[in-house]
Amino acid sequence: MSDKETIDVYNARAAAYADTFARTKPDADLLAFMDAVTPNGHILDLGCGPGNSAAMMQAAGFTVEATDASPEMIRIAREQHKVDARLATFDDIAGTDLYDGIWANFSLLHAPKACMPRHLSAIRKALKPGGIFHIGLKIGDDANRDKIGRLYSYYQEDELKHLLTNAGFTPRSTRLGAEPGLDGTVAPFIIVLSDG
Repeated sequence: MSDKETIDVYNARAAAYADTFARTKPDADLLAFMDAVTPNGHILDLGCGPGNSAAMMQAAGFTVEATDASPEMIRIAREQHKVDARLATFDDIAGTDLYDGIWANFSLLHAPKACMPRHLSAIRKALKPGGIFHIGLKIGDDANRDKIGRLYSYYQEDELKHLLTNAGFTPRSTRLGAEPGLDGTVAPFIIVLSDG
């Protein structure tokens, strides 16, 4: 994510975001991801936000590399969850065969749609053979800003699965749902767990 307005929103609302989405136990999606990844494997939390998911993965025995584009989110991850998070954007995904799993939970939806094939290709390259990729996005068409100014790129299920397949992933499970976001709007979402 390199959209300045989106990053500014997260910097300004990092504490509210951390409070709104605070969890002390893994939800079903995080449990499914951790169950699929090699035990004690190396995970990239791409867009870690306040770091609570990274902390839960660490507590489960994984080595976690956590990144986010918001300095305030990084600060909260370090201070509240003792996660050694670092500042990075999606353009910083690099390397080959590094991770047993990559967790991109509602982070890549802030990337411009034109950039998604490139990002997915870099993610696939960074995964070890047999690695696991989790992606959560909002369902819809095109892209626009929400009522608090964040840039969102929306996807339909078939569109996302086509992008994943083209990047070399094999989707293994899909979950559809709807829940309120930071702006209070209830929005439909899709979560796909894929083999690399």
